[in-house]
Amino acid sequence: MQTYYQTLLDCASKGRKCLAILIDPDKFNTSEAETFLKKIPSETTHLFVGGSTVVNGHTEAAVDALKKYTKLPIFLFPGDYSQVTATADALLFLSLLSGRNAEYLVGQQVKSISKLRDSDLEIISTGYLLLDGGNQSAVARITNTAPIPQSELETIVDTALAGQYMGAKLMYLEAGSGAEFPVSPAIIKAVKSVLQIPLLVGGGIRNETQKKIAYASGADLVVMGTAFET
Repeated sequence: MQTYYQTLLDCASKGRKCLAILIDPDKFNTSEAETFLKKIPSETTHLFVGGSTVVNGHTEAAVDALKKYTKLPIFLFPGDYSQVTATADALLFLSLLSGRNAEYLVGQQVKSISKLRDSDLEIISTGYLLLDGGNQSAVARITNTAPIPQSELETIVDTALAGQYMGAKLMYLEAGSGAEFPVSPAIIKAVKSVLQIPLLVGGGIRNETQKKIAYASGADLVVMGTAFET
């Protein structure tokens, strides 16, 4: 059976763009899951579930509610190990490469193992780079790390490539939830040019134009969230 990761690889190699809608469990009304799913774009290929701070149990409730009404793969995008639930399909096993807080480079990952050891989740190692989106994101606040300024192109490219060399299977460029502006086309293009793994881009992408710019710049998968929270 083809894995979810292999599907992403195949899409990237063939130039087929993917779209993930990110759902924050604390802002998601599980009783309206069916209605919510009818409103998302028809080209949606994935659902990501997670947030910087989520009340224990809300992630699993959101996943369970979504699974009743969709066959789209549901990936966990957890802010911490407590959000891991075996009821999802896959887990983005994130390492916050842009920061230097060991807790989010490896600490949270170790804490998650007791939940992952016997689960059937497909675990996908993912390098996570938080870039400055013009405001203080929840990620920066919770992880006590600073985003990389978008003006530091070389640092961003070098960090992404270091993540690939360390074994990441995906690279995620994130401007932060509610960002005033998304990751710049120049950054997406530069990072994509050095990677041999799929590139995910999110944060501050709220409309069709911004989405198309990210795709044209090299994003294999675009993540949209805030625009669909209400």
